[in-house]
Amino acid sequence: MSQLTIILWMLNVIVDTSGQLAFKAAASASAEHDGMAHWKHMLKRPWIWLGVICYVFEFVLWLAFLTLVPLSVGVMLGSINIVVIMIAGRFLFKESLSKWRLIGIMLIACGVTVVGFE
Repeated sequence: MSQLTIILWMLNVIVDTSGQLAFKAAASASAEHDGMAHWKHMLKRPWIWLGVICYVFEFVLWLAFLTLVPLSVGVMLGSINIVVIMIAGRFLFKESLSKWRLIGIMLIACGVTVVGFE
């Protein structure tokens, strides 16, 4: 892989993870309202908008990344996002990582490593 491909891939992982974490932070805030009022209140939370901005930026990065790698490789490398998000969720939101989730993380990481060396 070229240096540009690796940079785009790493930026994609960082921005996608940041977006997911921002959405989780917004969703974790207490729900003081019901129904439509809840969603109107949700749209006022800065975390939501940070998540949206991250997703727009991630979309552009993903398209640029896909111009450099085959889709089958890109999707496999993109799956490392799952691993990073799960680990970040563990540390930032105290979410549990069961034995099976840890095994899944290791399998995904192995798959990404194999595809990365292709």
